Amino acid sequence: MTKTIGLVLHPTKSVEDSLEVLRAFGPRAGVRLIARERDAARTGTGIDVVADDAFRDEVTSIVALGGDGTMLGAMRDVADRPVPVLGVNYGNLGFLVEVEPRDLPAALGRLVDGDVQLEPHHALELGLRGRADAAPRSFLAFNDLAIARRPGVSSVSADFSVDGTAFGYYRADAIVIATAAGSTAYNHAAGGPILSPAVEAIVVTPVAPMSGIDRAVVFGAHEHPHLAIADRTADAALEVDGQVLAELSAGDELDIRLRRDAGMVIRLDAGRHARKGRIKLSLLDLPVRQDQLLELIPSDLRIHRPAK
Repeated sequence: MTKTIGLVLHPTKSVEDSLEVLRAFGPRAGVRLIARERDAARTGTGIDVVADDAFRDEVTSIVALGGDGTMLGAMRDVADRPVPVLGVNYGNLGFLVEVEPRDLPAALGRLVDGDVQLEPHHALELGLRGRADAAPRSFLAFNDLAIARRPGVSSVSADFSVDGTAFGYYRADAIVIATAAGSTAYNHAAGGPILSPAVEAIVVTPVAPMSGIDRAVVFGAHEHPHLAIADRTADAALEVDGQVLAELSAGDELDIRLRRDAGMVIRLDAGRHARKGRIKLSLLDLPVRQDQLLELIPSDLRIHRPAK
């Protein structure tokens, strides 16, 4: 299934144990391993370092060593040429990553044998238009976009329309626009609905609304939300999958649409991963300590370790 595996590393966490597994696996399986120049100091021998353009053009699959954020970054990097991405968990409560570092050798074997499932992911395309002298900019988010006020600055205010029809306005601490997959992230924390990953939809949710639209609204894949930043907004940040990538102010306009199948995630057991995701969601709302969680987890999802 794969001939060139690209490696995407968490920017700060140590992933050396997985790199050792990959360096041993590549020659044995006849697979070329490549990494981006920004990770050159951490990859070591046996892994070719290439420019970003070459990385996007040459990979046939990607192994992302990190958490959900690392995996989302890898998917954005190859969105113009979606290749399958396997996530190895070095994070905390990840919803996208499936493989634990100890299971990487078996996962790599299944990857090269083609014994995996591919899970398509939709993304939000954002076109940002500002002042007349500023060139339009574009962004891609697999989880969510957020327009958030800066600390100490007044609220975010924006006029909202869909396909040219005015819906009203928002005045809130933030406005979150999410995909179905991203509905379990910032949108969920803000009280928005959780959407099934099978739904092709966009959900827009205000955070701490003060006036205007005060609840989440869900739109279909063919609808195109539009936000115009209003005069009351002095300073705001545009967050793309949790990263601040632009500054926003009055007069800026945001055109949003859903891009289907913009990314591809590798699943070893999609059903088991879905069950684990449901458990993680339920645990977010439970007032229990870590030592009280075991009894809540079905036995087939527990990790059994021998007693010391």
